[in-house]
Amino acid sequence: MSEDQGRVRVAAVQMHCALGDKAANLEQAGTLLDGLDQRVDIACLPELFNVGYNLDAMGEALFDLGESIPDGETTRRLRDLARRLDTAIVAGLVEQAPGVTGVLYDTAVLINRRGEVAGSYRKSHLYPAEYHFFRAGDCLPVFELDGLRVGVATCFEAAFPPIFSTLALQGAQIVFNPSAVPVGYGHLQDVRTRARAQDNQFFVVAANHVGDEGGVVYCGRSQIADPRGEVLAMASGEATEVAVAEVDLALIREQRLQEPVFRGFRPSLYRFSR
Repeated sequence: MSEDQGRVRVAAVQMHCALGDKAANLEQAGTLLDGLDQRVDIACLPELFNVGYNLDAMGEALFDLGESIPDGETTRRLRDLARRLDTAIVAGLVEQAPGVTGVLYDTAVLINRRGEVAGSYRKSHLYPAEYHFFRAGDCLPVFELDGLRVGVATCFEAAFPPIFSTLALQGAQIVFNPSAVPVGYGHLQDVRTRARAQDNQFFVVAANHVGDEGGVVYCGRSQIADPRGEVLAMASGEATEVAVAEVDLALIREQRLQEPVFRGFRPSLYRFSR
């Protein structure tokens, strides 16, 4: 958090990932963060940034790319990067379940600025094609990350408003949305990022892939939305780049006092069973 208490500089790191090439993707992430002309408090990397997202192109090879947390190569390298840059990092990677061969999770790891693992989130609402590769997580935690309360909702999970309201009711101030949204679906990313932020009166940071990965082209447009649903920063749809914004956490309280949505929240009336 900056010296001006309550103001945090966040970044959505937009990457053109190399399929199956961890070394190249880790180097690119470091280069993009090193190249910023200002330090950021928390940077978010895309979903499965370390191996790319085109699951069909990687096929069975994906099972050889999974790694453990906190001892795997990607987490170790990110811990070093966070410590060197004095920046917390949220990053999507392929997690190998400990002690169970062949079980993978689409996981986001959270690392504080001291290079310590603050937690990890396993994607709990999988996109249909992901069931061929991943097991779903079973909880929606909120983490403390350098004095902030943050949540994670990965890519397709932006389509599920109850995820975000659950995180808001647990006190999340910022929700990170590491994504792999292809061309043709960018309008959903645009609408959902803004809507989930305004619905819950907190900040949402969406970090997406961009460019062609094995024949699938990703739409970029990584963005940061505030509690009013306004976009504070947005990357292009064509290039690797970093969208950065300073967020004023006081805006959360201001918006919730202006329109007290959660004071009127009545979860006992909301029925989701079929």
